[in-house]
Amino acid sequence: TVEMTSGSLWKNILLFSLPLMMTQVLEVLFNLSDVAIAGKYAYNTYIALGAVGSTTTLVSLFTGLLIGVGAGVNVAAARGLGMEDNDNVERTVHSSFLICLGLGVLVCLVCVFFAEPMLRLLNTKEEFLPGAVLYLKLYAIGLPGMGLYNCGNGILSATGDTKRPLVYLFIAGVLNVVLNLVFVIGFKMSVAGVALATIISQAVSAALVTRSLMLMDGPTQLHLDRLAIKPHIMRMIIQIGLPAGIQSCMFSLSNVVIQSSVNSFGSIVIAGNAAGANVGNFVYQAMNTFQQAVTCFAGQNIGARKPRRVLSSMYVSLFWALSFGVVFGVLSCVFGTQLLGLYSPDPAVIQVGLNRMYIVCGPYFLCGIMDVMTGVLRGVGYSLLPMIVSLMGACVFRIFWVMTIFAANRTMDCLMISYPVSWALTFLVLVVIFAVLWKKKIRPRYTPEELAAR
Repeated sequence: TVEMTSGSLWKNILLFSLPLMMTQVLEVLFNLSDVAIAGKYAYNTYIALGAVGSTTTLVSLFTGLLIGVGAGVNVAAARGLGMEDNDNVERTVHSSFLICLGLGVLVCLVCVFFAEPMLRLLNTKEEFLPGAVLYLKLYAIGLPGMGLYNCGNGILSATGDTKRPLVYLFIAGVLNVVLNLVFVIGFKMSVAGVALATIISQAVSAALVTRSLMLMDGPTQLHLDRLAIKPHIMRMIIQIGLPAGIQSCMFSLSNVVIQSSVNSFGSIVIAGNAAGANVGNFVYQAMNTFQQAVTCFAGQNIGARKPRRVLSSMYVSLFWALSFGVVFGVLSCVFGTQLLGLYSPDPAVIQVGLNRMYIVCGPYFLCGIMDVMTGVLRGVGYSLLPMIVSLMGACVFRIFWVMTIFAANRTMDCLMISYPVSWALTFLVLVVIFAVLWKKKIRPRYTPEELAAR
């Protein structure tokens, strides 16, 4: 485990983040395997690929909600550990387990009963609709397991342990790929096989993380006979987690608006944009880990009454997010032709993807430092404000851009520029909000000695 309230922040934040970074990248790779295997090996490849791909927006919406609540669990547990309030940590563990399981069941039921209406609302093509409905309903069965995994991941990360979630995800991901091949190629199950493999792998990851919590020592140990929801714990998790989940969902919706504008350019641009977005997603995942890191470090140090260390955690996380964002952004552009060639051999498609990467991946560090500011605000207990600012900056602003600036200059470059501009504006507003909250709300809680202590 990584110590958060003492020791070198430069080393500890990096050690904490690297396993998270690998976890995020693995998750993207394993998710891509569903689409890749369905599109290449299913007996009805075109229909299977379209059916699975048609559910991407809804899957992102609901998984984002579960991940957001996991972030709430993380902050609640980190704060209790920082205060060394073992009773509060124990109540957090047992309450959050039921909360995440219950939310997973609720989201599952929504998908099962409303899959077709939601897919029709997204204008899913009729030829893809039966397969998409089947995939979404089956995929939803695994959502309670995803809820439990995110709960356990939040608790383990709060203790400074990001290695075990990586191992569990790797095991579940490899199992998912193997079962995909077995069900799709061996049993000719097409869309149903891909969904069934996902259900089983999510159940395995949930079982592994639950077993890990049950075998832990100290206040984070899970006892199934002590499961109970404490109202004040539930309020804290919801206050932090729900805005984070909603923010993730709204980002997905804003991307739908951008995608609808991309679709107006034709098949080559659509394909090139999709390939560039897939490459860029790896850059994003590498930076996003520092948002999670600063949330944990800020939460523990606020609980431990070490405000100066909260500020230092923010500065160090900003540096690492900026550094990784610049390095990976530049590398993705330099080797863009080779990377995009993995998705399509068409030179026209590759050129479109390169143009997107120059505009989006090059300045992707702006998104990284924006996320760090969101993470530190969550860590100190303010989740609603960054959600509102992020929604205004990254969602409403982009929609406004599409309706005004892009409408007057209908080019892909003009559309893509909306991303770095929105990140820069949102980052600046979040910095101002943090500075005001620090001066007016947070700093007055501490003695001069606590403010001066390193």
